[in-house]
Amino acid sequence: MTLDPEDSKIITLARAARARNGSAEGAAVRDETGRTYSATDVALTSLTLSAVQVAVAMAVSSGARSLEAAALVTQDAGPSAADQEVVRELGVKALLVADPDGTLRS
Repeated sequence: MTLDPEDSKIITLARAARARNGSAEGAAVRDETGRTYSATDVALTSLTLSAVQVAVAMAVSSGARSLEAAALVTQDAGPSAADQEVVRELGVKALLVADPDGTLRS
């Protein structure tokens, strides 16, 4: 599968966030204006969020009304139903999922 350069960019951003924080997963989203947001999962005693949820929250709290694309980099099985639903709610038809080395799964 050949990716659009902008989609490759958000996979790279998700990989970098994951590597930088040593996290289980990294995610990145691109909003309707082309701005990108990258994040990792949050696992605190009082708060647990997936990387996708954090990236979407960052975009929405910055004024995004919709998303053009979203990517998740993980060594785990893949996105949760909640991750898929949150990006779908903002207009993304398919969440890009990649292994830590950047190999696209879907």
